[in-house]
Formats: sequence, structure tokens, C-alpha cells
Amino acid sequence: MIKLTVNGRPRQADVEPEMPLLWVLRDVLDVKGPKFGCGIAQCGACTVHVDGEPMRSCSVPVSAVAGKRIVTIEGLAQGGKPHPVQQAWIELQVPQCGYCQGGQILVAAALLRKKPNPTDADIDEAMTNLCRCGTYARIRTAIHAAAKSAGTKSKA
Repeated sequence: MIKLTVNGRPRQADVEPEMPLLWVLRDVLDVKGPKFGCGIAQCGACTVHVDGEPMRSCSVPVSAVAGKRIVTIEGLAQGGKPHPVQQAWIELQVPQCGYCQGGQILVAAALLRKKPNPTDADIDEAMTNLCRCGTYARIRTAIHAAAKSAGTKSKA
């Protein structure tokens, strides 16, 4: 029995220790935000936060994250309010198909936690998730907007 905290809730999964975290989340715990894209940690559609760090869940055995805090796109909002990155994504209509966007948002949120006012170079370095629709320019704009919004809120 593997114990995890997923989106703030203690959870257990009776699975093989080598089962990828992605499949535990989606198929065992019914958390559908992380998506399967490539299965080799290249595309980032499966990105989750593990103890605050973005991680591609398709290639991580669940045993490697036992006892850790997992946050998926479903758990990023706090108190019913979207995270500043989620709000910027909505306001700027970033997604086209949306398949990769949960992972994109989680990586952007982690970036802003480390670098509250990132440069374009910082964004390019951090945002390695793939988007088949090519929304990269809107993603960059939304990250800058979220940084500005979060900075404004922290000064209020």
C-alpha cells in the first residue's frame, strides 16, 4: 500500500511499486488532470508538482514519491480562487486544444514561485513542455501577466 497526499488529501494505492505515478493518479485515484502524451517524460502533459517541484509523472515510479505531496492541476487553485497563472491563462485565452495546458500551468506556477519576475530567457529555460498547437507566445505573455498580477496582489 503506497501512501501519498494528493491535492491536500491523504490517499492510498494498492499497486505495484514500479507503476508510474501517472497511472496511479489517473486509473487508481481517478485524478484525470495529468494527461498521457508520450510516456517517456518528453512532452510534459503529465506534469504534476511533487513537494512543490514540477515532475513528469509518466516516468516516475509511484514508490519514488511515497509519502510526498502531489499537486495536480485540480489542486492548484486555493479556496475556490484560481492561481494567478490559471487566471492569466483564462484572461489571455492561452489554450487552443488544451491537452497540454495543465502541465504548462504547473510548470509556470513553479517558475513564478522561484522567480517572481522572470525574464523571457527564464521562461524559455523553464517551459520545456510541448504544445502541439503552438501557443508558446501566449504562454509567455500569460506568465508575465501572472507575475505582474501576483506582484500587485502581494503589495496590496
